[in-house]
Amino acid sequence: MAGLLSGLEQFGLSNLESMDLYETPKKAEDGEEGGQAAPTVQEQDFLFDKSFTCPLCDREFKARTVKIGKAKLAGSDLDLRPRYEQIDLLKYDVIMCPSCGYAALSRFFKYLTSPQAKNIQKAISENFKPQKETAETYTYDEALERYKMALANAIVKQTKASEKAYICLKTAWLLRGQAEHLDPEEEGYEEKKKKCQAEEDEFLRNALEGFLAARQTESFPMCGMDEPTVDFLISVTAMRFEQYDVASRLISGLITSKTANPRMKDKARDVKEMLMKKIKEKNAASRK
Repeated sequence: MAGLLSGLEQFGLSNLESMDLYETPKKAEDGEEGGQAAPTVQEQDFLFDKSFTCPLCDREFKARTVKIGKAKLAGSDLDLRPRYEQIDLLKYDVIMCPSCGYAALSRFFKYLTSPQAKNIQKAISENFKPQKETAETYTYDEALERYKMALANAIVKQTKASEKAYICLKTAWLLRGQAEHLDPEEEGYEEKKKKCQAEEDEFLRNALEGFLAARQTESFPMCGMDEPTVDFLISVTAMRFEQYDVASRLISGLITSKTANPRMKDKARDVKEMLMKKIKEKNAASRK
């Protein structure tokens, strides 16, 4: 898992950078249209400071949060990554306590068991360097650091494989967004783009591993997703890394599923066509 948690040294947690992501768990210790002079919408216009109470240290803090219904969905990628107009909502989905270092995706933040809290206090909070938030928005680098903190917390608290896989998936999506927002005219553009793409692949591989493991051991819904959605995500990601046997099996099952909705089945048929083309091209290349 080299590289997934790189950069945590700024929080005083360099010792966590080499943790194994899916290590076998050990037993826990006890705008409207305007005229010609219409105002420009800024990213901060979609945000507000929301108050949270940390379930670990019980301190209250504020974090940047997206206003409900403010952002307009522009579409989605093949692997269901959502794209919004004028803002990347992914940058604001990790909640992190600036006092103790506890961090999690917003859907998981409130849920912490006593054994998990003890593990985080020992492995993270004792070494964590308190942070101060002053900026109106998060940069992609700042958002990436928060995602890595959420992943480190998930590993330390020995959470389900699905939660760790979901964090990896959303981190990969964040890196994709970062690559899309790089300035082609900026010095070192190609190098930065390749770095983002390499990191995206690393997180996607780990997401795939985690969802495959979770599918065998956990029940649905999984991270708010039903079985057809998870199977579709696995299929698309497996196809990306040429794991065509996995992708073929799941996408075929999805097309004949009694629980998948018509829209998901249509997406699955499109993926099956892509998959068959890739398999054909690979077989043709191997015969040369």
